[in-house]
Amino acid sequence: MRLESAAFPLRPAWAEIDLGRLRRNLQLVRRDLPPPVELLAVVKDDAYGHGALDVARLALAEGATFLGVSTLEEAMSLRDAGVTGRILLLGERQEPELPWCAAHDLTVCVNELNTVRHLARVAARFGKRVPVHLKIDTGMSRYGVRWEEALPLVESIVSEPALELEGVMTHFAQSDEADKSFARLQQQRFYEVTRGMQTKGLQVRYRHLCNSGGFLDLPDAHHEMVRVGILLYGVLPSLVCRRLAGLEPVMSIKARIAAIQQLKPGDVVGYGMRYTAPARRRIAVLPVGYGDGFPRVRNQGAALIHGRRAPIVGGIAMDALMVDITDIPEARMWDEAVLMGRQGNQEITVRDLALLKNSVTYDVMTGWRLRLRRKCVNGGPECSTENHPQPHSGSR
Repeated sequence: MRLESAAFPLRPAWAEIDLGRLRRNLQLVRRDLPPPVELLAVVKDDAYGHGALDVARLALAEGATFLGVSTLEEAMSLRDAGVTGRILLLGERQEPELPWCAAHDLTVCVNELNTVRHLARVAARFGKRVPVHLKIDTGMSRYGVRWEEALPLVESIVSEPALELEGVMTHFAQSDEADKSFARLQQQRFYEVTRGMQTKGLQVRYRHLCNSGGFLDLPDAHHEMVRVGILLYGVLPSLVCRRLAGLEPVMSIKARIAAIQQLKPGDVVGYGMRYTAPARRRIAVLPVGYGDGFPRVRNQGAALIHGRRAPIVGGIAMDALMVDITDIPEARMWDEAVLMGRQGNQEITVRDLALLKNSVTYDVMTGWRLRLRRKCVNGGPECSTENHPQPHSGSR
């Protein structure tokens, strides 16, 4: 019997990542785009909790031109794992990060003149011409040079022999709302910059504005590339966006029944005694809690067991939650329960959990802690976590 740490039994709670669904989602997105438009797959924050390495490999295999990450650590974890595809570092870079970007062929977003000058000097030392994408702030007031002030920075970039101005980009603040008026205003501001560049004879390979909402609802803003994140994982950015038929959620959250309690009338459940049994009840304990990222609610929500809903009773603890299985008499110890995903004809969606959490779907997906191991299925031999999932080295 092997008792090494590499072979210990898995905890009976996990996040299941269906790479077969991810592959189909990537294919559907690629099919929906006109052939000249390229895809940047956003894999920041450990691919929204799905495991950046597996997602990155699959995205590149399915034709993504770029991977989008937020931190140097995220980029280097992919490079260290052998991912050689193009990586765009979103956001702003500190000066000490720039040599790493040049040495490891990372494409850098630039937002201001000091970074441009420092990166040019670093690139020259490495004897490289480093591609950069200029971020233009068209109204989100986050990263980027204000659109009215962008042209001088464009000229500074193209004057540096060690830099290549490969792309210009902006980010929509409200592309997934029914009212697209602000997104249209952002487009106009972006085009002010690109028209100014044209008058100076300056061209770039990539103009990219669209996130998932823009990809779905603003086809005239696709240009040479779109940046798609949440949609790849089978979740719409909002309920008012265009539907892309066939997309399926990639992540499910599952656990096994770890204890069963027989309650008598008047018995209470959990911290704070938030539930009192009105009659004899049968309660199952699932070894998942707010320490794993489940919303800290009381007497709200449900799990799916044997294809039926078992309501949550009492408060969510750090490592456990309780569900009422009185009406599921066949439920037994170590049966599988689904806390997010589908079982039989029933489904608990990421949006259902977002409502419990009083937040958004992005928060739910990236909020699952890494102690809740990722288990890949339907991934074939390339799935890095198929047999014994290990925590990825993402930024969460």
